[in-house]
Amino acid sequence: MRIQPIGSSDLIASNVILGLMRIKDLNDAQIRTLVSTAREAGVTMFDHADIYGRDHACEERFGAALNWSAADREQVVLQTKCGIRWGWFDFSTEHILRSVDASLAALRTDYLDVLLLHRPDALVEPEEVAAAFDSLAASGKVRHFGVSNHTRGQLELLRATVDQPLIANQLQLSLTHADMIAEGVALNMRHDQSVVRTDGILDYCRLTSTTIQAWSPFQSGDGSGPYLGNRERYAELNDVVDRLAAEYGVAPEAIATAWITRHPAHMQVVLGTTRPERVTAAAAGSELPLTREQWYEVFRAAGYIVP
Repeated sequence: MRIQPIGSSDLIASNVILGLMRIKDLNDAQIRTLVSTAREAGVTMFDHADIYGRDHACEERFGAALNWSAADREQVVLQTKCGIRWGWFDFSTEHILRSVDASLAALRTDYLDVLLLHRPDALVEPEEVAAAFDSLAASGKVRHFGVSNHTRGQLELLRATVDQPLIANQLQLSLTHADMIAEGVALNMRHDQSVVRTDGILDYCRLTSTTIQAWSPFQSGDGSGPYLGNRERYAELNDVVDRLAAEYGVAPEAIATAWITRHPAHMQVVLGTTRPERVTAAAAGSELPLTREQWYEVFRAAGYIVP
């Protein structure tokens, strides 16, 4: 698998990230198989959050099942998120520090490679975040920092106070939920696609070397479930994806992944599956060099206009 830096030359991570939000009810053997399959496919980065499974439950299952040695731990990139508190958000210094300590204990590790602030806290006080990040960086508990689901303005607000680079922004992105890409293609047209819904977050992240981590890469984006295989709603898209999959000798998940990783923003794709075979199928897509013509064909088949 092609690998790339995310935001910092001393952090090398795979283009595909395995998200562990659904492993609470898996046994140790199932978790080990899922993770080992991912690593065999070239995936080196694993994404968590304190709320996955509630109260660090998925982190605890991961830590208990893997229980890595120090040497094994150094071979992977562990990322987690904090800030969501079941009906409200909390970016206070106290909560961030307490959540990180609980994540470290649950994951059975001395440090996190990346900590992301989860969904934006409307009551955020940047000085509180800065104090927490300074403490975590100084203690060695967290090596890199970022955000999730943040706007350009929210990132700028944090950057005005926080000293540490914010290297990543985890955002929802899939072929059928691609406003951040599509709106720019239709700029200045009297068409719904030209409506700016993302405030230029894609270009902003590129300009600031902020890696976009695409979550729900196979979901429709409107709550109707996956678009792959859904011929009732996305017949043309599935026809094109299946044809390209056959041409490249890969699964449809690989084409869906390749469409995202082909973008020059060097995005990462966050997989939320618990099926090892799907991890393998999707990870194969990060190496597919879709041509411009193929990329735009898939884009049009997803329902977007190319003027």
